[in-house]
Amino acid sequence: MTAKPLSILPDPVLRQVASPVATVTDAVRQLMDDMVDTMREEHGLGLAAPQIGLSTRVIVMDCSDEDDSDPVIWKMANPEIIDASDDMASMEEGCLSIPGYRGEVTRPARVTVRYLDADGVQQEMQATGLLAACVQHEIDHLNGRLFIDYLSRVKRDMIIRKMTKEARFEREE
Repeated sequence: MTAKPLSILPDPVLRQVASPVATVTDAVRQLMDDMVDTMREEHGLGLAAPQIGLSTRVIVMDCSDEDDSDPVIWKMANPEIIDASDDMASMEEGCLSIPGYRGEVTRPARVTVRYLDADGVQQEMQATGLLAACVQHEIDHLNGRLFIDYLSRVKRDMIIRKMTKEARFEREE
């Protein structure tokens, strides 16, 4: 297992709709394990494959408390929201691919997600609170959507301009 480098905005892979996983193979399981390593190294709660440059529908999450002795690691291929509540919840979000920026995002408070687990078995999960926000955030990545798309146009455009400028500056070095 190996941590991978992150794709940072404005990397175009972050705006692509990711391709479905045909079958959960050993290579997909290895990808999931590498993504967990990357997520932990970067101190994130979740990670989507586009965030490491791969346009494939795979996410991993760990929304456990830091002092939780038995954390739950979610590994999902082809996750899709099949039900969402009408009631909404707001939470401050950030993103490993947009370092240094955070914003208040309003999403459905409860969701049901269907996915393939690491064994290729179809599962469903119901999520509320932090887990609901996290799984929606990661699924958004698979659809080319970022948390900044929920912010005001002025704030979103400012973040994109700054990130693009930083990326241009780094390429020139």
